[in-house]
Amino acid sequence: MTMDVATCLDPEIAAALSVSPMGSIDFGTFTPESLPAMRAAMADMPAVELPPTTTVSREVVVPGATGHDPTVRIYSPPTAGTRRPCVYWIHGGGYMFGSGLTIDARLNRWVEEFDCVAVSTDYRLAPEAPYPEPLDDCYAGLLWTAQQATELGIDPDRIVVAGASAGGGLAAGLALLARDRGEVHLAFQLLIYPMIDDRNVTPSTQIDGLPIWSRTANDLGWRCYLGELAGSDDIPAYAAPTRAESVAGLPPAWIGVGSLDPFRDEDVEYASRMLAAGITVELHVYPGACHGFEMIVPTAGVSIACQRDITEALRRALSATPAAVTG
Repeated sequence: MTMDVATCLDPEIAAALSVSPMGSIDFGTFTPESLPAMRAAMADMPAVELPPTTTVSREVVVPGATGHDPTVRIYSPPTAGTRRPCVYWIHGGGYMFGSGLTIDARLNRWVEEFDCVAVSTDYRLAPEAPYPEPLDDCYAGLLWTAQQATELGIDPDRIVVAGASAGGGLAAGLALLARDRGEVHLAFQLLIYPMIDDRNVTPSTQIDGLPIWSRTANDLGWRCYLGELAGSDDIPAYAAPTRAESVAGLPPAWIGVGSLDPFRDEDVEYASRMLAAGITVELHVYPGACHGFEMIVPTAGVSIACQRDITEALRRALSATPAAVTG
C-alpha cells in the first residue's frame, strides 16, 4: 500500500528511531537459520539498568502437560498477603525472540503500584518449538498459577492475562483456551498490539516501509510459529485468534495499537467482534505510532499516553470485584 510513512510517523518517534539501533533493524531480512545468531547478538547487548524496586522475584519450574516443564518468574510485594490480584504476563518477540525470565521493570512497577502479584512465563520459541508448544507452556504456567493461588497469595478470580505483540497473541489465544477448557477463570485480557492474524492480508499489513515490524517480518514470524500448518486452511483459533468462530464468553479486554502498526486492522476487527458479542472492550489506536513504540521511545507524548491508558485499565481491572469484571 502506498503511504508516506515518514510523513505519518509521530515526529518524536521518528527522531528517536533515526538514532536508535532499533530503527535500523529489519526483522524481515532474517531466516529461520539466522535466528540463533540474532538471539545470541541480542543476549550480548548491555543490560538495561533497572530502577530500584521493593518487588521480590524468584523463578519456579512448573509442570507441563506435553513433556516440557516451563519456568515462570514470580514478582511479589515484599510483605506477605492474601487474595491479591494477579497479572499473568507473556512477553513479545514475534514468537521467535525474547524471554520471560529477564527481570522486567514494568512488572516491578505494576506490583508496587497495584499491590498485585505478577507471573511471567518463559515459553519455548519458534521455529524450534512451533505451535502449539509455546501456547502449551503458557497454559501450563497459567494453570499452575491458578492452582497455587493460596501459596502465591492471589485471588484466583482476579487473574488478568496480559501480553505485547506475539505475547498479546498468546494472551488472546490463552483467553480462548481458558474459556473452552473451563479450568481457569480470567477476569480481564490486556492486549498490547497483539499479533493475532496469520493471513497478512489486511490493509495495515500491506503498508510499505513500516519501521520495526514489516510485512516480511510478520510473514517470517507466522511461518516459524505455525510450522507445517503455515499456509493451510487448518489454522486453529488458539494459534491465530482472529480465526475464532465465536468470541462469546471471553473476558473484558483492553486493546491498544499504533496507526502505523501492521497489526492495526486485525486488532481493531477483533475488538469490534468482541464488542458485537457484548463484551466490554476499550480500544485505542495511537496516531503516528509504530509497532513497539511505547517501549522503544517511552518519552514520546503518544507513548506516555499509551502507558497511562495501560496503567488505568489495569488499575480498574485489578481493583474490580469478580462480578464487576465479567463481560
